Amino acid sequence: MNIDMLIDGILDSYDRYGGINRSESENFPNRENVINVLSDFQSLIFPGFKIAEEIRPTDIRYITGRRVNNIISLLTKEIQKALAYTICQNNGDAEKLKDTNCFKLAEATTFALIEELPEIRRLLMLDVEAAFKGDPAAKSNEDVIVSYPGLQAILTYRVANFLCKNGVPIIPRIMSEYTHSRTGIDINPGATIGESFFIDHGTGVVIGESTIIGNNVKIYQGVTLGALSVKKELMNKKRHPTIEDDVTIYAGATILGGNTIIGRGSIIGGNTWVTESVPAGTRLSIK
Repeated sequence: MNIDMLIDGILDSYDRYGGINRSESENFPNRENVINVLSDFQSLIFPGFKIAEEIRPTDIRYITGRRVNNIISLLTKEIQKALAYTICQNNGDAEKLKDTNCFKLAEATTFALIEELPEIRRLLMLDVEAAFKGDPAAKSNEDVIVSYPGLQAILTYRVANFLCKNGVPIIPRIMSEYTHSRTGIDINPGATIGESFFIDHGTGVVIGESTIIGNNVKIYQGVTLGALSVKKELMNKKRHPTIEDDVTIYAGATILGGNTIIGRGSIIGGNTWVTESVPAGTRLSIK
């Protein structure tokens, strides 16, 4: 068997089984491009922390402008592909793309996200301060920014959540799963998370799509905020719990169900299994 026959066999498998991401506009977003965009966002949000670079007052406008332009170029293209792909999947007819404004929508969403960056930075600085105040091992805000995986996961969430809320498919999940693979923290971009959120240690944390988390919430490693059922027909229902303000959830706790509400100021002990609501100020533990 010669090399051409081997290549023909591989090409035939593309036709038979799919799983190939072509470059035409109606095909799937490119994962590497999305990750590069996320990296630029990380550097815009905390300049000088992610990569080795000199941030001088005379250079920062140029550096910021370069990243903004790179994001506009890459992210607009990938959002356009995500929108077009979703339309094709829903309608089964690529010709319908001629009647859509995917590029205009993609461009508008990209600009809106960049415009939102000052607010995202404000929220993230509150998250940084929550980590510094909540962890005796934290030496400074800068220590948190450069080394805490929980903050990295929250940063990705806050960018991806904006895209998710603005109707962008696929891309938010690429961002969140990339960060999940690097930090061990799985935050669905569809979740709702308030201000001053702190994930301590973080490995094994799972936060489901319809979770609602209030302000000043602190959770530890191995916490699951999940669903009681994973039936596909429940995909548009609230399946995950609500965590009100000022709640602490210790390591290994599992809280399940869309009707489950953890009342304000409660403390949920480690390794507990919670499937019913608890009132404000509850201290729940296994003895």
